[in-house]
Amino acid sequence: MVGARCRTQSAIDRRVARIDGSRGEESGQGRVCRSGEREVARASGRMMERERLYRTEALILHRTEFGEADRLLHVFTPHLGRLRLLAKGVRKVSSRKAGHVELFTHVNLLVARGSTLDIVSQAEVLEPFRQLHEDLERASMAYYVGELVIRFTEEQDANAPLFYLTRSTFERLCTARDPLLALRFFELHALGLTGYRPQLYFCVACQKRLELVPSYFSPSMGGVLCPRHKGQVESMAPLTLPAFKVLRYMQTEPWEQVATLRLSAQIHLELESHLRDFIVHVLERQLKSVEFIRRLRREQWVNAFEHRS
Repeated sequence: MVGARCRTQSAIDRRVARIDGSRGEESGQGRVCRSGEREVARASGRMMERERLYRTEALILHRTEFGEADRLLHVFTPHLGRLRLLAKGVRKVSSRKAGHVELFTHVNLLVARGSTLDIVSQAEVLEPFRQLHEDLERASMAYYVGELVIRFTEEQDANAPLFYLTRSTFERLCTARDPLLALRFFELHALGLTGYRPQLYFCVACQKRLELVPSYFSPSMGGVLCPRHKGQVESMAPLTLPAFKVLRYMQTEPWEQVATLRLSAQIHLELESHLRDFIVHVLERQLKSVEFIRRLRREQWVNAFEHRS
């Protein structure tokens, strides 16, 4: 009887041992499972962090003070379009980013997505365009280029060709023998890249092929009218033959060829008038930077006159 009880107890002990061993295996599997879940969670967190950050090259076109120590930057990128970014603390004397987010610089940015504004996390200058900071006249032209890009584009609407044209224009404003010619080249090609290319080869009134003769330029009609339409359109201005030739040349030839042109002051003023009127018509507004350029030019004329006197 005692032997039977011993055998029964041994059987029970073995069954309990098997159950305990099974539980041990299950417990080990649970630990492995939880460890895997933690690894997946960490990987997911790293992925979310990468998605929260993005890197882009950019041109800094405009900036305004924001809060006590920050700046709001208007930047133009090749693949993300125009963005408004918050540069925190850059107005502090101790800020390390301040020198890397100057106006009219080509920069590489690491940006963190924010709930309302994305925030500049890191900035590195790729090209400072120093002449635009040291020469007031060239700086005023850069202001104008920046304002044009802001007015011609929508936020987050990518236009890579316009980005590269703008970057090249900043370079040309620094180095060109005739920066005004670089500005006219930019105006004409920026109009084309934003869908407002002036028509210089067919009359905008009768659609006949234009001859290279003195003609008329009409912003409201979108380009050049042949002489037979003289007086038929209210917003038309005479277009001299030299200015007509230069417009066509600038529209079709690369900058390297255009840069060889030598233009008189009169032709410069005529080209400026036609293109500015065209731009104002397209944008339906005056540009603040244009008035600044005019004021600066008047001051230069006055100073030159006083110097001669």
